[in-house]
Amino acid sequence: MTSQYTSPLVERVATREMCELWGPQRKFSTWRRCWLALAEAEHELGLPITAVQLDEMRAHLDDIDFEAAARFERELRHDVMAHIHAFGVVAPAAKPIIHLGATSCYVTDNTDLILMREGLDLLLTKAVNILAKLAAFAQQWKDFPTLGFTHYQPAQVVTVGKRACLWAQDLSMDIEDLESAKARLRCRGAKGTTGTQASFMALFDNDSDKVRELDRRVARKLGFAESYPITSQTYTRKVDTHVLRVLAAIGESVHKWATDMRLLQNLKEIEEPFEKNQVGSSAMAYKRNPMRCERACALSRFLMTAPLHSSFTSAVQWFERTLDDSAIRRISIPESFLAADGVLNLYLNVMENPAVYPKVIERHLWAELPFMATENILMACVKRGGDRQELHEVIRKHSQAAAAQVKQEGRENDLLDRLAADPAIGMTRAEIDAILDVREFVGRAPQQVDEFVSDYVQPILERHRDRLGAASDVRV
Repeated sequence: MTSQYTSPLVERVATREMCELWGPQRKFSTWRRCWLALAEAEHELGLPITAVQLDEMRAHLDDIDFEAAARFERELRHDVMAHIHAFGVVAPAAKPIIHLGATSCYVTDNTDLILMREGLDLLLTKAVNILAKLAAFAQQWKDFPTLGFTHYQPAQVVTVGKRACLWAQDLSMDIEDLESAKARLRCRGAKGTTGTQASFMALFDNDSDKVRELDRRVARKLGFAESYPITSQTYTRKVDTHVLRVLAAIGESVHKWATDMRLLQNLKEIEEPFEKNQVGSSAMAYKRNPMRCERACALSRFLMTAPLHSSFTSAVQWFERTLDDSAIRRISIPESFLAADGVLNLYLNVMENPAVYPKVIERHLWAELPFMATENILMACVKRGGDRQELHEVIRKHSQAAAAQVKQEGRENDLLDRLAADPAIGMTRAEIDAILDVREFVGRAPQQVDEFVSDYVQPILERHRDRLGAASDVRV
């Protein structure tokens, strides 16, 4: 326990992998790898950088002395220069050529792009595993009827599996967005102070071809196929907005699913896992609160606002750059990834073992099914020779009376008994019950589940079969 504030996203929400990705060790060791990539490329293209200097840099990529870096920063008031000096202490032969021709954004921007790419990859793995759980759940319950709702009012019958496909389709779109965003990312490359590469032109005696090749080689060494063709001091901050919009869309999908689950838990139809010794309420011992889904909704709301920070930042980057982008990006980008990781982890945790209560689902369905069956009853009566308009009025009156009894007196829905007792209907209760085969009310829902899983979900899972098997790690 520390006396200082630490982010709940780190303490309570995100997984260890995502927290470490955005932690100081990974950040500053990546800075050193960026400096090494630049020095290697400059060496390969003829600048007087020795193998000894490169070997010295390679030997000290991860042994960062954070106390030394902090001392340098207090003196220099510049974090990049502080880490250049800290790197130079352990690699003294290389100190004269570290950061040669570069601007601060060479390391900060390239590192951010590397971390975002790896963060997208972690989220993609989590999303694919959730999709696999949803697909299995949908197929397990594809033909089990449940009451459908529009406006949160009883509507036509759907199936439990068909409803799960709504969640899975949203997540499938998010996975495609993650794939696209990851593939679209480039590095900033080696562009110099205002993006003109003037410093590198000076280093290479105005050899434009070598400067262009330097940029290409740095990109490849950093794991990118290419760099952004045009930059200012920074890569365009619209890139951040594009990435954060993908994360915000994940928030939308998770919030919709988690809200549905919270409503279902109130109905006692489906519940998130509830552990043996878990306490739902400090006062009400019987409570089984949907803690995981409530947390997912809360974090998703935070996540959905993430692109706003970047949109504002991108819009006010005067000319080649202003530094008011730095402080907000240090917060908004890492914490958006931590939040996205957290909500997907909650999603996966719930879908690993949701509790379904078929008897409750059936009871709720049969409480409303008589109203939904009136059109089928009407058609059966007409086939027997009845007058459609007269029968419609008979059924309407009985329906209103039965509904009033349910709402005003709290009684069971006796509409079917009322209709069976009315000579105008001319059908026994047994004949009416024969019409009420609930499987006839679900339309193509079971087939839609099979088709959706086969045509849309399976290709995604096949593309990412090496990612399957990840487990959740939800903390209190």
